[in-house]
Amino acid sequence: MLRSLYSGVSGMRGFQLKLDVIGNNISNVNTVGFKGGRVMFKDILSQTVSGVSSPDTTRGGVNAKQVGLGVATASIDTVHTPGSAMTTNVVTDIRINGDGFFAVGIEGQGATPYLTRAGNFTLDSNRNLVNAEGLHVFGTDGANIALADTVTAFSIAQNGDIVAVNQDGTSAPTGQKVAVVKVTNPAGLEKIGGNLYRMTPNANNGSAITLSAPGDATLGTGTLISGELEMSNVDLTSEFTEMIIAQRGFQANSRIITTSDEILNEVVNLKH
Repeated sequence: MLRSLYSGVSGMRGFQLKLDVIGNNISNVNTVGFKGGRVMFKDILSQTVSGVSSPDTTRGGVNAKQVGLGVATASIDTVHTPGSAMTTNVVTDIRINGDGFFAVGIEGQGATPYLTRAGNFTLDSNRNLVNAEGLHVFGTDGANIALADTVTAFSIAQNGDIVAVNQDGTSAPTGQKVAVVKVTNPAGLEKIGGNLYRMTPNANNGSAITLSAPGDATLGTGTLISGELEMSNVDLTSEFTEMIIAQRGFQANSRIITTSDEILNEVVNLKH
């Protein structure tokens, strides 16, 4: 069979996967804290028709003759560039201005917390700071952020401090601080849905999650901006351009299959 037939099939599969990733990016263009993905390709091992010969005193060297066998997916990367800021003026909406992730989870279970860049938090009936899924937002002390009933209003400082406004009008830090987590390799995090990531051995070199203070110059964690949200980093212009490229690539590979089929048909009909 013709090698080009299988090369065309591999190309169509690759561009179909690329269209799947582009479709997911576009569908999440308004998802808070979403990070877009991209597909990278690599060539498949080539078949050597003839080998290499080195030069000698009477004859020069000869290069190898190799025929490529198609394309494969090298990686599907998550691009962790910052998204644009959207002002909401809601105190519990928090944006990380810089590197880091919020830590959310269920307090007291001892499980590794999940990570997220989506800061659309709210207060539940127990005055706990939670995300849209009801997971607690952790502070630097490892406990969930909770406000006391004497507290009528509060604000969140750039360093993560929860500043309470009491009934008498005075304000003071509550001693609680929203934590951020610095990840060595954010692209190594595993997406699990709900704007959440799970730590993997390739994300933090196997180290445990460390709850750090925002704005730590030593760790390089970002500061917190209350009243703002980080929107998706998906650029529609780039996505539609990549979609056109993927569509044309898919069509070109389908043409390879059609042409290969026509050649095979001619071979079959040689006897006639």
